[in-house]
Amino acid sequence: MTVTVSSYAAVRPSEPATTPAAPGIAPERFKQAFRRYPAGVVVVTADGGGGPVGFTATSLSSLSLDPPLVSFGIGTSTSSWPHIERASTAVVNFLGAEQQQLATTFATSGIDRFAAPTRWRRLPGGEPVLDGVTGWLRLTFQSVVPAGDHRIVVARAEESWLDEARSPLLFHDGSYHSIRPAPDQ
Repeated sequence: MTVTVSSYAAVRPSEPATTPAAPGIAPERFKQAFRRYPAGVVVVTADGGGGPVGFTATSLSSLSLDPPLVSFGIGTSTSSWPHIERASTAVVNFLGAEQQQLATTFATSGIDRFAAPTRWRRLPGGEPVLDGVTGWLRLTFQSVVPAGDHRIVVARAEESWLDEARSPLLFHDGSYHSIRPAPDQ
């Protein structure tokens, strides 16, 4: 049996990359392009053993229906990354249109994001979940994929709760938005 090895070399997180930066568009131009792309807003919460952590994300994607898999990205330089790296479960909290302040709180560095006025509780498995959200998914981590200065977490959706009557919070062009219901025809 012949085994083919990919031409891409794996770099362990503890080893510095020895090749120059990959060609591509400048970081500012990349950010500009994605500012034009609207995305749903979630807060990912977890507890890797050191207390609850959470961060605002717009990178949530559904990957597979069978099994039910999702992915989200997290920067390796963020304060939440070491905790997510140690965790085996997390909760994706879907934010409602009126929860801009909650999104801002979990996007702010250097604060206790779980302090008042944030309302939260723990699920039976110990995962922190935010009160008042439009829904949540309890996840079990399946794999973590290195991706530049981020990691892509692939997780299985194990449990969910949804409030389907509320509008979601969206992020577009540097600010928060909501979807307005279409007028009756």
